[in-house]
Amino acid sequence: MSQEEMDEILGITRCARCGHRLNADIECPFCSLFPDPPRKEGLPKWIYMTACFLTSPLSLYVIVRSDRLNVIEKAAAASGCLFWSSLYLL
Repeated sequence: MSQEEMDEILGITRCARCGHRLNADIECPFCSLFPDPPRKEGLPKWIYMTACFLTSPLSLYVIVRSDRLNVIEKAAAASGCLFWSSLYLL
């Protein structure tokens, strides 16, 4: 019989993160001391794509090296950079 089955039969509740036994606690006293690190929340993809499209050709390196955009979006953003630079040269 596994530990999980034994806990279920006995009605023991354990913390999902560390496995500590909870005795009428809502929250694990150990895990509550160390909360999850905040997640990285950036700009939505469409704002990032528009900003890349409207920037100068100097940002081409950043666009190519970015992990946020797929290949088609990178090509579209790079074409926007080149479009604005060609418009400037005219």
